[in-house]
Amino acid sequence: MNKVYPDSQTALFDIVQDNMLIAVGGFGLCGIPEMLIETLRDTQAQQLTCISNNAGIDGIGLSLLLESHQVKKMISSYIGGNKEFERQYLSGELEVELTPQGTLAEKLRAAGAGIPAFYTKTGVGTAVQEGKEVRNFNGQNYLLETALHADLALIKAYKADKAGNLVFRKTARNINPDCAMSAKFTVVEVEELVEIGEIDPDDIHLAGIYVDRIVVNAQPNKHIEIRTVKPAA
Repeated sequence: MNKVYPDSQTALFDIVQDNMLIAVGGFGLCGIPEMLIETLRDTQAQQLTCISNNAGIDGIGLSLLLESHQVKKMISSYIGGNKEFERQYLSGELEVELTPQGTLAEKLRAAGAGIPAFYTKTGVGTAVQEGKEVRNFNGQNYLLETALHADLALIKAYKADKAGNLVFRKTARNINPDCAMSAKFTVVEVEELVEIGEIDPDDIHLAGIYVDRIVVNAQPNKHIEIRTVKPAA
């Protein structure tokens, strides 16, 4: 099975549909599949639910889908870095399911591991608890959180071989592997593609069994979300 596709349009246009639940890797602007997100926008798919730590910043990342009003719901941990995300949420245009960051990652990982639900102390006694089962273990209350099974995952990796085995670079690894594990179908954007066997098995961060399609973006943008420099003397 050939997993390598010549471009992102060929990799996405035949599988994206309205009302999909899509998991998108990245943290802020670190490790986001920017080319795949732009192509997802170009599909003009509507009523999407996106799972992501946040929505990038205005004009970059998932913000593109918010600006085109293709997203009906975000399942995220953070809103504040994106003014359009915040505006749509506060105006009632966008449904948002705020989920603690670690819980969000575990809900994705659990889906890939075949775990239907798990208990966690995170969120006990807060708005996160509303509508969820609470159980006491050893005198402590825990919330029952269910796994998140995505229809499609869009992720970013540094390197792939043609079987889809992936290597991530440093913090760009973030929730990319979890998103891939959670989804029925995964498309990955990579900077470098090598032959099968060229990646040492000990260096593989995500096995190719979780990857269905690969597209190469050899010159991705390397955005800096907040630039901090030393004041001039």
